[in-house]
Amino acid sequence: MRALVGRNASLLVFLLVLLAWELACRLATIPEYVLPAPSAIAHAATALTPSRWLEHAMATLQVALGGYLVAIALALPLAITITRSALLSRIIMPWLVVIQSTPIVAIAPIIVVTLGAGWLPRIVITTLIAFFPLVVSTALGLSSVPAELIELSRSLRASTSRQYWQIRMPYAVPYLFSALKVSITLAIVGAVVAEFVAAEKGLGYLILYATSSFQVPVAFAALVLLVLSSLVLYGLVRWLQQRLFPWSQGTQA
Repeated sequence: MRALVGRNASLLVFLLVLLAWELACRLATIPEYVLPAPSAIAHAATALTPSRWLEHAMATLQVALGGYLVAIALALPLAITITRSALLSRIIMPWLVVIQSTPIVAIAPIIVVTLGAGWLPRIVITTLIAFFPLVVSTALGLSSVPAELIELSRSLRASTSRQYWQIRMPYAVPYLFSALKVSITLAIVGAVVAEFVAAEKGLGYLILYATSSFQVPVAFAALVLLVLSSLVLYGLVRWLQQRLFPWSQGTQA
């Protein structure tokens, strides 16, 4: 019995939280526009047809995955560049810190005005949010190789490309996947922020529209779908790591 409870502790706590939430809303008669009960959120999910929910979810996922892939395509070469040259590292890293320190919510309207109201500004906003962890973590992994291995490769006259491909990249895999799992959740956040600024569909747009018309249970239902989408994408990245690089699971930084 104790072992069964231990294996399902997270699920039990989750169910208890939902039960306490439901009872609190019912006993305290909290209005739905303040805090809807879980049952009200479930009922509000029927306000839209499944096809409409799918349309909004796919719009958000397209932006999130698009920005995520662009962030990967930019971050990996940049991380290699930073580790290859100390001068470039001193030049590039301060700019990366400045970009990361700039509130994306503040510059998102500027990006939309500059690039228009299509897909491009939403992809750019998502990329900016998901980009930084990938660069920093990958560069850290590439730099974590023991110095004696680098010296050995140089003594054997290994080329720089071979040194990166056969020595540095395997050491960077655990760091890279740690960043990939963080960035995929940040990509969802970026997509929602972009939809708050300029969008005609998407879960972020739906939350903004529902709250503006005091349909708070619908907004909570969209939020639940966002959380589920983020968890599924996180699990997919974790599954890819287990399938492609199972040896890296035990060496996570």
